[in-house]
Amino acid sequence: MVALDTATILELAAGTVALVTLVKGAGTAVARSLALARHFDVSEDLVGMFVLSIGTSLPEIGTHLVASVGILGGRLEYVVASGTVIGANMGASTAQQLFLMGVLFVGYGRYRPTKSFLRSSYLPMLGAFVLLLALGVDGTISRLDGAVLLLAFAGYAYRRFSEPVDRAVLAEVPQESTRVGRDAAVAAGALLLVLASAFVVLSVVEATVDRLRLSGSMLGVVTVGIAAALPELTTVIESIRRRTPALALGTLVGSNVVNPLIGIGLGGVVSTYAVPPSVILWDLPFKLAVGAGLFAYLRFVGDGSLGRREGGTMLVLYLGYVIGRLVLFPG
Repeated sequence: MVALDTATILELAAGTVALVTLVKGAGTAVARSLALARHFDVSEDLVGMFVLSIGTSLPEIGTHLVASVGILGGRLEYVVASGTVIGANMGASTAQQLFLMGVLFVGYGRYRPTKSFLRSSYLPMLGAFVLLLALGVDGTISRLDGAVLLLAFAGYAYRRFSEPVDRAVLAEVPQESTRVGRDAAVAAGALLLVLASAFVVLSVVEATVDRLRLSGSMLGVVTVGIAAALPELTTVIESIRRRTPALALGTLVGSNVVNPLIGIGLGGVVSTYAVPPSVILWDLPFKLAVGAGLFAYLRFVGDGSLGRREGGTMLVLYLGYVIGRLVLFPG
């Protein structure tokens, strides 16, 4: 066992504070942005698609952007920083796909996703996994790969905007802003706080990896990744409390489209990435297999609904994912 000296303890403490600040800042930015969108009568599909899915993914997007700028400027080590942010991306998206979705159905009970939701949101999520796996199988995300991921998101967004709006999905959106200037300033300040916190977190992770000889990718999964999924946890808890699961489910699935396409795509365009073998051999195949299995269950095996039994199964699968990651790719 590696002993922790004073410097390491202080670094870990600073990283913990930065993680909390990262999540809190993202939550504040999302809440204020939603209120502003309501005030200016922004279309509901734009609110649901961009403010919620992208907004709750701000921790992941922020860490990708800061890491890529740091790699480009030589402040962060290429392989460690790449592994950390991609590991965090996989950790957050898998927590959303399995753990938080499991919590949603265990807490809420039986719910039947609409066929339009499966077609317009769930299948694109699986497509995003396939695309990222195909582009990253050579061990790198090049600038061209990053551009392809961003273009794929643009196509997904265009298709979503061309479809009818499901108003039930926005049942939990808060009231409109009554103090526009203040809310705009707070939202902008919160976004800057997200980026600053992401820089501190990445610096601490890199130092910890170097001191303790840990894997940047695994550390990203179990720290930054789990913390980055906390904004979506708030949505899930509120959906269970209000008995309105549509917004939470849409946000969880939407974030699983946003994370690989925008987060990794943006980082790839800025600096390129080295893709850890664990992402190609474990993370993406696991996510794709479970996602495809759930889709097949909804369409061909069950009655088209999900409840507490299925939610419990998702929680077990998430535990299996984490254990498998630790056992198969510890270093």
